[in-house]
Amino acid sequence: MGVHYRFRFPFEIRDISVKLLAAPGTAQMRFASKMVYSLEQGGHAVLCTLRRFAFFVVAVSSLSNAVAQEPSLAPANGAEAGQITEIKVGYLRAYAPQLALSVLDVPPRDEGVAGAEVAIGDNNTTGRFLGQKFTLHVTEVKPDADVVPAFDDLVQRGAFYILADLSATQLLSIADLARDKGVLILNVGATDDRLREEECRANVFHTAPTRTMLADGLAQYLIWKQWRRWVLVYGSHEPDKLFADALRRAATRFGGEIVAEKQFTDTGTARRTDSGVVQIQRQIPVFTQGFPEHDVLLVADESEVFGTYVPYRTWVPRPVAGTAGLIPSAWHPASEQWGGTQIQNRFAKASGRRMLSKDMAAWTAGRIIGEAATRTQSADPETLAEFIRDGDFSVAAFKGQKLTFRKWNWQLRQPIFLGDGRSVVSTSPQEGFLHQITDLDTLGIDQPETRCALK
Repeated sequence: MGVHYRFRFPFEIRDISVKLLAAPGTAQMRFASKMVYSLEQGGHAVLCTLRRFAFFVVAVSSLSNAVAQEPSLAPANGAEAGQITEIKVGYLRAYAPQLALSVLDVPPRDEGVAGAEVAIGDNNTTGRFLGQKFTLHVTEVKPDADVVPAFDDLVQRGAFYILADLSATQLLSIADLARDKGVLILNVGATDDRLREEECRANVFHTAPTRTMLADGLAQYLIWKQWRRWVLVYGSHEPDKLFADALRRAATRFGGEIVAEKQFTDTGTARRTDSGVVQIQRQIPVFTQGFPEHDVLLVADESEVFGTYVPYRTWVPRPVAGTAGLIPSAWHPASEQWGGTQIQNRFAKASGRRMLSKDMAAWTAGRIIGEAATRTQSADPETLAEFIRDGDFSVAAFKGQKLTFRKWNWQLRQPIFLGDGRSVVSTSPQEGFLHQITDLDTLGIDQPETRCALK
């Protein structure tokens, strides 16, 4: 058997193929090369290059054989060479088909799950050299369902790492059970601040950003632009009100001024019908009429009732930001900075679409597990948790810097992307917003103001 290498040089070489052969049961190798090249284009240089390449191939192959037999790279938990340690990762999600004001905004069926699958593939790229095999086990429940039976089933199947794409209430219903069973939970979906504050848990890590982090990232940019006077319109559902609270907090924190507020009450109108579109074109300008002079109109409409219709329909022409217009998020499908093209291409090849924020949160969570398992050469949840909690732990996630966890509530520090439907406009924290530890701690609730007491 042999290893084949095929390559080209920048000058004229029509064909070079190199084959490295190893006699079975011996360390002797024979290097054979066949080449056709033009001496007029630097044949001596080519010959020297080929010789160096030959020695490199022999050295790498010898090293590979040595590494394959190295006891220190044996599978975790003292497994013998050739034995595979399976690390089962559960993905527990609350799912039901969702409508959106625009058909382009309807969430993909595999949102989040697709990111976890790519992470598992990345983990296995390294894991197979260490005797580790990562597998993903997806379980779905209804958004308002009891998740305890589904959680228990995953644990019984050996999944001691759970990526949770659940509501805050559902996640809290299993958090203490998970602690008692030695299960780590990584929250990839819920942005509720209470999960990191008064309801925080020592065994729950958060890769999804909080509403306050999203609001702070947006507010910093508006202040940087000197757009300080804001009007806030928000929906009548609880998530809308929570994001509105985060925007109010951000205004106070960074020097913005909310000069007026107004609630848009959900009346259940079918706005995607022809008559509904006509009604909206008339209704939104009137709804936004009469506000004091302002620079930006902020929208808090996580429930998708009216927000998408606000841009270009306001009474006074003003930029729109929040859940519509300029939107803060953990990731953007158009991000190509900091090696983003690499993960975008891998993700698109695997799933057939661009990567969304929840996909990135799930991918990051999966990679955190993989990184910890690789570094510790262990599959034990307690060992991995101890490693993740270490102050030196970090994860690379194509966001310009290594990401670390806040020790006071296990929220992952991360930049916030600001974008519209086409491109990334900016990334927060913005220039000039400083912190004594890391500028990422200017986003969200900082340690001096936390209400978290880990338990």
